Amino acid sequence: MSPDPDERERIRAAMDRILDGTPLNSNGALTIVALAQEADVPRNALTQRHRDLKNEFYERVKARGATPDVEVRLRETITKLKKTIANKNKELAQIRQDVPALVRAVHQLTRENQELRAQLELPEPNVVPLHRRG
Repeated sequence: MSPDPDERERIRAAMDRILDGTPLNSNGALTIVALAQEADVPRNALTQRHRDLKNEFYERVKARGATPDVEVRLRETITKLKKTIANKNKELAQIRQDVPALVRAVHQLTRENQELRAQLELPEPNVVPLHRRG
């Protein structure tokens, strides 16, 4: 399938609109997906046919000092994941501290259970308790 003759011009116009903050057909994100949507071309038009325009877009985004939305989202995700890892490590450390105490408690309960079972196996005493008269 050959590209439309005006595809490059549409991409450049879309690039200008996004960078000017006046997108018409996309959310205006500084991404190739938004650029393709804004230019009304398939994404692979930028990743395969017009790589030079894709690179130009990224260079223009970088030149204006803006961080691409993809990078911003990835950095936010990394921050959240680092917090999650820190919380999980803290939780794991607490569990590792709790395990020996729990093992001791289980061992003590097992011993007590064995003693009680041993008492149940003893014969019943011959002595019958006398009830008090009221």
